Amino acid sequence: MRTVVGIRSDKRARQASIHSEAPTPTVWFASWRQLAGVLSDENRALLRLMQEKQPRTVLELAELSGRAASNLSRTLRNLEGYGLVKLHRSPDTRAVRPEALATEFLVVLD
Repeated sequence: MRTVVGIRSDKRARQASIHSEAPTPTVWFASWRQLAGVLSDENRALLRLMQEKQPRTVLELAELSGRAASNLSRTLRNLEGYGLVKLHRSPDTRAVRPEALATEFLVVLD
């Protein structure tokens, strides 16, 4: 599951990249710092763990990863905001099933 990500702060400049030969990013970051925070080694390992183990709940993922559930929930919501994770909420219970939508990344620079 490869996702193309880009770094660019100017939205108008993003439109220009549509006409280039480089792959078009589907996820944008405003800076290297933002990219490094979201795609940290720890978060990429978490995404791979989610793909490999396919946990049924956030609590199960917390046990598998050794991370605190509250911290993990915050991280998952952040990753979901970038389209890297889907959090499936059960209509019957409070359970949330996390799904990794990306585990490999190609960074495109403007």
